[in-house]
Amino acid sequence: MENALPPLQISPLGDAAIIVKFGENISPATHTWVKAFAKLLTTYSFPGFVELVPAYTTVTIFYNPWVSSEKGKYNPYEQVTNAILNLLPQLKPAAETSSPIVKIPVCYGGNFGPDLAFVALHNNISPEEVIHIHTRNIYLVYMIGFAPGFPYLGGMDASIAAPRKKVPLTEIPAGSVGIGGLQTGIYSLPTPGGWQLIGRTPLNLFNPGQQPATLLQAGDRVQFFSVTPAEFNQRKARENES
Repeated sequence: MENALPPLQISPLGDAAIIVKFGENISPATHTWVKAFAKLLTTYSFPGFVELVPAYTTVTIFYNPWVSSEKGKYNPYEQVTNAILNLLPQLKPAAETSSPIVKIPVCYGGNFGPDLAFVALHNNISPEEVIHIHTRNIYLVYMIGFAPGFPYLGGMDASIAAPRKKVPLTEIPAGSVGIGGLQTGIYSLPTPGGWQLIGRTPLNLFNPGQQPATLLQAGDRVQFFSVTPAEFNQRKARENES
């Protein structure tokens, strides 16, 4: 499928970072360019390169201004911008792949998903329908952010969208599956948050003792499936032993 490179926008972020923006639309097509650029820059990095952070439509590049400017001889922003522009002729969209689907067990409702009833009422459907709709789709991991291992997933059906909480919670249990607007995601660590909580997975999304430390990576595909509280507890016990 032809995927033309969208018009790029390059802009500074403070004095040690640059944002490269691939258009305005959040889509799988834009995601292929974000992935391809991140891979290209990782392979052919420039002097002073520190790290990059891919997102929905952008790649943020952090650099050491002193090194990138050749120890103060040149403007570091211009040097990094030129390095990026010199790489662009090599940029091609990432090939579409049929990566395996990561199956995520979720116990919906009850203490695991206290806001399931609210999401159902907000959309004039039953809690069972919310679960059915949430589990039938395959989601794309656009990026990891907010907290280590927290996946931002694309592909949620608009029929189960719900507004964020008016007053965020001070701590949400790790593994909680939430809906915020047109997005769904999984809280990887106990953190504050304002998404509507519809369930919880027993899987650990972040484990610093493993490599890689995060269960999911940008570009992965995810599908949820429903489990009972008993199955949740059994899987959680196995997860904690591993």
